[in-house]
Amino acid sequence: MNAVLKPSACFHCGLPVPAGASWSVTIDDVPRAMCCPGCEAVAQTIVDIGQSAYYRDRDEYAVNAFDATLMPPELRLYSNDDAQFARDASSCEATLSVEGIRCAACVWLIERQLTRLPGVQAASLNVATERLYVRWSRAECEPGDILQAVRQVGYTAYPYDAVRHGERLQKASKTLGRQLFVAGLSMMQVMMYVAPSYLAAEDGTLDDSMASLMRWASLLLTLPAICYSAMPFFQGAWASLRARTLGMDVPVALGILAAFFGSVVATLTGRGEVYYDSATMFIFLLLCSRYFELQARRKAASALERLQHALPASASLMAGFPDSRATTLVPAGSLAVGDVILVKPGEAIAADSVIVEGTSALDLSLLTGESAAQRRKTGERVPGGAINASAAIILRVLKPARESTLSDLLKLIERAGSGKPQIAQWADKVAAWFVLGLLLFAVAVFAFWSWHDAAQAWPVAIAVLVVSCPCALSLATPTALAAATDSLLRRGVLIVQPHVLETLHRATHIVFDKTGTLTLGRPVLQQVEGLGSMGEDACLQVAAALEAGSAHPLAQAILAAASEHSGAHAEQLQEVQGQGLEGIVDGVRYRLGNAAFVAAIAGPPLGDTAVGVQGMTPLYLGAQGRWLTRFLLSDALRPEAADVVAYFHRRGKQVVLLSGDQEALTQSVAAQLGIATACGECLPDEKLDFVQQLQATGAVVAMVGDGINDAAVLSAADVSFAMGSGAALAQAHADTVLLSSQLVSVLDTARTAARSMRIIRENLGWATLYNLTAIPAAALGFLNPWLSGVGMAASSAVVIANALRLRKV
Repeated sequence: MNAVLKPSACFHCGLPVPAGASWSVTIDDVPRAMCCPGCEAVAQTIVDIGQSAYYRDRDEYAVNAFDATLMPPELRLYSNDDAQFARDASSCEATLSVEGIRCAACVWLIERQLTRLPGVQAASLNVATERLYVRWSRAECEPGDILQAVRQVGYTAYPYDAVRHGERLQKASKTLGRQLFVAGLSMMQVMMYVAPSYLAAEDGTLDDSMASLMRWASLLLTLPAICYSAMPFFQGAWASLRARTLGMDVPVALGILAAFFGSVVATLTGRGEVYYDSATMFIFLLLCSRYFELQARRKAASALERLQHALPASASLMAGFPDSRATTLVPAGSLAVGDVILVKPGEAIAADSVIVEGTSALDLSLLTGESAAQRRKTGERVPGGAINASAAIILRVLKPARESTLSDLLKLIERAGSGKPQIAQWADKVAAWFVLGLLLFAVAVFAFWSWHDAAQAWPVAIAVLVVSCPCALSLATPTALAAATDSLLRRGVLIVQPHVLETLHRATHIVFDKTGTLTLGRPVLQQVEGLGSMGEDACLQVAAALEAGSAHPLAQAILAAASEHSGAHAEQLQEVQGQGLEGIVDGVRYRLGNAAFVAAIAGPPLGDTAVGVQGMTPLYLGAQGRWLTRFLLSDALRPEAADVVAYFHRRGKQVVLLSGDQEALTQSVAAQLGIATACGECLPDEKLDFVQQLQATGAVVAMVGDGINDAAVLSAADVSFAMGSGAALAQAHADTVLLSSQLVSVLDTARTAARSMRIIRENLGWATLYNLTAIPAAALGFLNPWLSGVGMAASSAVVIANALRLRKV
């Protein structure tokens, strides 16, 4: 039976709807009033996942905040069976958006709450993007348990949605702006009453009745700041205490309450000092600091947000093409492989496609960081997420929108920021203990001054609570890392793992792959040498048939050279990693690869096959008992390769070249670049062994590669880079993806890592020095409460401003 709904009650929880409230959710085509943003968020989520029937079938309201310990039934609608939570047979994962994050203390509190939950394997909240990554066991935990755990500490979480997340951030910014305005107005009005009191007290012209009147007026003007503007601090402190932890809002809230209630007592009794001006100024300054912190986080995460909003929601489908050119607007998610779409100038391409008609310039800046538009013509592929910059084009969809290039990048981004580097974990731990130590110290200071000078005990204790700045410690690292990540992403470098900048900065060895990394990766067939009776054209056709399905650069060179020839078809194709291909073409078994691999089927090598050609890569083709052809290919060094290698040499790093190519060719490239240690003809397991041996001696190894053969070693290295044009498997195993496919991006990342670590050390040093100086000064009575508030706000502002310097390119 449906719940009896009161007209003025929240449709979700039944509490009264405040006068003038604008929160509402459309349920079954009817706008329903909500009492708060939390109910609005939960109700909207229920509608979004197609569970509106919950409201039709319920027989009572949802549990409201007055009974928050109970499990709201609407959270049980989420299940491990939902596709959005799937990971593997034993575990699930999700990226959630969290409402109500006020500072780095919230991050620590939420993570701590979730790690206590049975079945939760990992929980990491990114303070810059306000997204929570959680992984849990299917057998021990449900999504509803996680959402409820977050709710128990005073926050609301729901599955991430870019549009909804943006709207929530905008609303949170407006709320904080209103709180800041009220605090500033209260502060100015209180100062108008307090300043005359200070001046008149010096010459004795202020009588007791007038002093009392001004105190009462100050009390009334302080109430809006305490009851409205200071709520974020009280909510954060209460959430910490409910979770039996000491968050960074606790000393702030205690300082505000101590100043306020001490002043109220003095106002009621007519004895003692009042601190209404200090309390309002403290609230105003802290909100200013928090507002700037919020804006800094938005700026630091701006590049990620641009990517999140880049995929179009719709596409113009040409269902009757080529007979009809009529278009129908359809959701981008409904596009299937083979659909034909029209993309007009200025529109984003909804899915990876191939141009079937037209020529245009494409803006790939979001995907690669390159600002210059690139020309694409009929027959060429275009990635989803690119912007059509000039003429209308018609495309045929190659992949669904959810599998487009930009979607793949967004999946990598979901992994980005899902953890914390060691230096950030250290700062969080220090800040957590810092709060406990500060509270104990404040009690000791109060006790000392009560014995030494009772009149000063209360203001000195307030000053100690107020002047401390644990937020600066916790903000020092995440703000800097978020700013650095944003700067690199705008230059085509996607940081996937949190430790990249820290580990790269302390790396001792930089290991490069050759083909596609130090070289352009686009070798060209320079020469075909016949070794048997089979003609060169016929050999080229056989080689092209064997390489038809390979993405290796050498294979692409063979295919490009054979494009004018009619291709044959290979059967029973087998690839031996690092050696070559074997298959049957027109009933004959062939092998294409290095000399040793082909010799196993063709017989002992001929004399000519043992003679290498400097600067060329040989590929041999052979059949049973016959050597047929040697293909000679060459690959040019990237223009920036020498500068990149020289930079690492200047930084004292050991540069190593590992390649699967011929030893002589590998040594030639190493000699050109000044690399002392180079190994050619390395199989994937040999590359892996080499890196692991370095690590066994204490080396910190950075690996740069692009091919599928590099996936294992990229995963094993301490920090790794995959070229954006390389194999998808290599990118999946790398810590960083170079979207621009330019080697100079490695140099940019190394320089940014050095700057980031320097700024993080500066921030941590400043926060430590400030607290070591300001807290004793306050304890000795040299700082009054309002001056302490100025110091705390300034400390956080310095940390944030210093970190934002990393956004400059």
